[in-house]
Order: sequence, then structure tokens, then C-alpha cells
Amino acid sequence: MKTADSEKKINGKSSDENSKIDVIKNLLFGENISNYDQEFDAIKNDILNKKAQLSELIESTRKELEISIDSLSTDLNIRITEVEDKFNAKTDDLHTKKIDKKLLGDLLIKIGNKISD
Repeated sequence: MKTADSEKKINGKSSDENSKIDVIKNLLFGENISNYDQEFDAIKNDILNKKAQLSELIESTRKELEISIDSLSTDLNIRITEVEDKFNAKTDDLHTKKIDKKLLGDLLIKIGNKISD
């Protein structure tokens, strides 16, 4: 009798318990259980597809941002170089104008000396 009882055990439950559970499932869900399984599988596949699409969108957005940042960095470096060049040109121009003032002063002194002679 012990061997008959041990043969009835499947996954810790007797075959009578399994058949009772199956009967209860059929009473509660009927034939709709396969429809529910199909709907759940469809929803699961849809979620996985949406996840893949979202991952692709994130990756493409990341690449676009990297390109934009590189472009902005290059543009910023060019503008900084232009500002430095303009600053140096203005500094040289001021230096030149300062020299011209000295030269002008010397010329005015010479003119004044010639007039007074």
C-alpha cells in the first residue's frame, strides 16, 4: 500500500489533489484559460518589443547628444580662438597707437623748436 501511495505523489501532491485543482481551474476559468495565456503572451511580447524600441531610441539619442556635444565643443574652441585673435589684434593696435603718440609728441617738440628758432 505504501508503494501505491508513493506512486500517487506527483511534485508533493497526490494525483487526486492535482485532478481536484484542475477541476477547480476549469470551473473558475473554463476554456478561457488558454485565451488568457495567449493574451498574457501577447502583452509580454508587446512589452519586450516596446523595451527594445525604447533601448534603440535611448541609444540613438545618446549618439546624437555625443555628436552635438562634439560639434558644440569644436564651435566653442573656434570662437575662443577668434576672440583671442581679436584681443591680440586690439592689444597690438593699442600698442601701435601708443607709439604713434610718442612719435607725435617728438614731432611736435621739433616743430616747436623750429618755430622758436
